[in-house]
Amino acid sequence: MSEQPRTRQELYDRIRATSKLEFILEDMIRLGFWPAEGEMPEDPAEDIRRQAELRKELKSLRAKNSRLYNEQALLKELKQKRLKESRQRQKETKERRAQERQAKAEAWRQKKEREIVYLGEGVSGGLNETTCDEARLQQYGLPRLDSAAEIASAMSITVGELRFLSFARKTSKTSHYVRFKIAKKTGGERLISAPMPRLKSAQQWILETILNRVTPHDAAHGFRHERSIVTNARPHVGAEVVINLDLKDFFPTVSYKRVKGLFRSLGYSEATATIFGLLCTEPEIVEVELDSETYFVATSERFLPQGAPTSPAISNLICRRLDRRLTKMAIEHGFTYTRYADDLSFSASGHDLRNICNILGQTESIVSHEGFLVHPDKTRVLRQSRQQEVTGVVVNQHLNVSRKTLKRFRAVLYQIERDGPEGKHWGASPNVLASVQGFANFVYMVNPEKGAELKERVKALINRYAPEMNRPPKPAYRDMDKADSPLNDTSLDTSVDSDVSTDSASDEDSLKKKWWKIW
Repeated sequence: MSEQPRTRQELYDRIRATSKLEFILEDMIRLGFWPAEGEMPEDPAEDIRRQAELRKELKSLRAKNSRLYNEQALLKELKQKRLKESRQRQKETKERRAQERQAKAEAWRQKKEREIVYLGEGVSGGLNETTCDEARLQQYGLPRLDSAAEIASAMSITVGELRFLSFARKTSKTSHYVRFKIAKKTGGERLISAPMPRLKSAQQWILETILNRVTPHDAAHGFRHERSIVTNARPHVGAEVVINLDLKDFFPTVSYKRVKGLFRSLGYSEATATIFGLLCTEPEIVEVELDSETYFVATSERFLPQGAPTSPAISNLICRRLDRRLTKMAIEHGFTYTRYADDLSFSASGHDLRNICNILGQTESIVSHEGFLVHPDKTRVLRQSRQQEVTGVVVNQHLNVSRKTLKRFRAVLYQIERDGPEGKHWGASPNVLASVQGFANFVYMVNPEKGAELKERVKALINRYAPEMNRPPKPAYRDMDKADSPLNDTSLDTSVDSDVSTDSASDEDSLKKKWWKIW
């Protein structure tokens, strides 16, 4: 039984919700004037209740019928329903996509920790090709490195660091090289690119683990253990004619594609060769200031930098076919051939001298076919009637140093012995005693008989004026964070670091400073 209405409005609402008779019946039951439902058999009040139910049902059917025949209301209701369903689906899709993005980002992060899939425009095409030539690697005794993760692990760095060091950027705020210029003795300047510590460490690993295990052609004498300008000059001693040629822009001619091809020829996969090629090359860079920021903009294709520890060894290996072809050509014409970096030397005697023109013509053709260029202003044909030199060493009768240079050197030693080292100089070094000691060692390397006397005189001067120079040398400095200059790189051929490049004379008979002596 429902509660009695307290106001007139509640009474009207109750009657309107049911019917007047049903309300009267409920009130009579409440007041006790009529028995409750179910107490009287065949209760006539059931008809009243049944009429009320039918009336409610009829009202509902009428309302439904009105909605069905009201298209605008029906469409509005349908749109609202669809909008609600659409919003629910959008919410679910948004949540699902957020989860997918999160899972994808996590998978990408994990993949980046294991793999390198992009290293810049134009160089990333083969990073998914990791099949190597195992037989060729075993032939050279090289380690198998199929993926970026294996390379990074072998170098003791992360894949992220490896990607940072090898990424080919057209424009960047950072640079992996310190660039500076040194003066050429013949005029002009030479750009030196010294790698930063982390890149230099990676290049040093490539040099020691891979490049040094592959033997260059026997005609190559530059940047090799137990080879020097002396071993390069010795085969030409006593020849009637010596021909010297020079390769123009030697390191810049060796492009990234050739370096990558070298590692491919050693048996490494496309992906591994790409990474090694990028680590060992760099483009020409221009520094641009914009909005107080410094940007390093690449202006050329990548090539071997002068200053990287890997560049000399790579150049020797890339020149293997060049050396092989020139050696074969020289033998066919009765000549002897050697190469020290970019210096090509031929020599012969007797009837074979008639082939000089053939040597010059075919050498230029072979050099051009191998992707290099003979310097047109540095080709010299030297006969025995004048001083013959090969990479700065006189070879007329025996290995020797220029007589004029020795005369001036002895004059400097005499002046130091008489007046002391103050105000004296030899070469460009401010330390005249170190300079004369280096040159005396060079003379001893070329001609031990003459060099022994000079070394004794220099030793006496050092004991007199700088005895600390005779102390035992400290262990080799290997801190990559501080030994960042190519001048400190002990991995390169230092057998010529004290040679005639210290001579500052300008006469044509003096030994000329070569680019390879910056090491």
